[in-house]
Amino acid sequence: MTDGRFKREENVKLGGILTAMVTPFDADGGLDEETSAGLMRHLFENGSDGVVLAGTTGENATLTDEEAVRLWELGVAEGGDKLIVAGTGSNDTRHAVELTERATEAGVDAVLVVAPYYNKPNRRGLIEHYKAVAAATDGPVILYNIPSRTVIDMPNDLLRELGEIPNVVAVKQARYEDLEPIEGLALLAGNDDMLADVLDMGGVGGITVSSHLVGPEMRRMIDQPDSRREIHESLSDLFKAVFVTSSPIGIKAALELAGRPVGGLRLPLVEASEDERAVIRKALERHGLLARV
Repeated sequence: MTDGRFKREENVKLGGILTAMVTPFDADGGLDEETSAGLMRHLFENGSDGVVLAGTTGENATLTDEEAVRLWELGVAEGGDKLIVAGTGSNDTRHAVELTERATEAGVDAVLVVAPYYNKPNRRGLIEHYKAVAAATDGPVILYNIPSRTVIDMPNDLLRELGEIPNVVAVKQARYEDLEPIEGLALLAGNDDMLADVLDMGGVGGITVSSHLVGPEMRRMIDQPDSRREIHESLSDLFKAVFVTSSPIGIKAALELAGRPVGGLRLPLVEASEDERAVIRKALERHGLLARV
């Protein structure tokens, strides 16, 4: 297993708490650049070692390419020594290649590439897809395995084979079953409630959502391994609440209730229901995160 480093012009450390950032929208539903930059700064000051921009939590399915590129540019401008990861996956290899090229030009540190969804490529197709995307950048490529959204699973033996592609260096693993370190790849937790398990087996961190709210506590799970299980247990109710419905509906509602509104969602995603908001509100209240009004 690698230590998460890839040599480009300099070493890039893939690991720690990488927040899968929501994409803030303004009242008209457009990209809110000012709120986006402010949220990045807040995350960097509160436990996040970096951010993933235009990923699943960032509603990449309904972002235009220009909006995604602008987010990456904002991230590079705000990031300093923080890790800026661009979500450049697509079920169209040509599109994924183009996005990866544009993210690299924008100066991001790494790209996150989800397995192609809907068209269900076979094993050879997956290998060729990732070879083409990896060839489009000189930076690190993070595989993203999330069968619940893509309808295909990349088994561990395939992940090991993909890890032989020179700049494919890590995997965001969002599959609970058969979770294990993958030779040749740094392992990142793909779900908040997997972080403790992944760290215990030698993983380098996680791409997380609840770190919008409890970044310092989640960072402590890395820095204080003796307290890791205790911290995990203390946050488990919040993890469940944030994912009470399809992400990022829950985290956007939670941020509003916590006093850091980031705007609405783009259809086909809709606002959290009153019942869902009640679950989120209770969890935030238990953790002292509910905004005072």
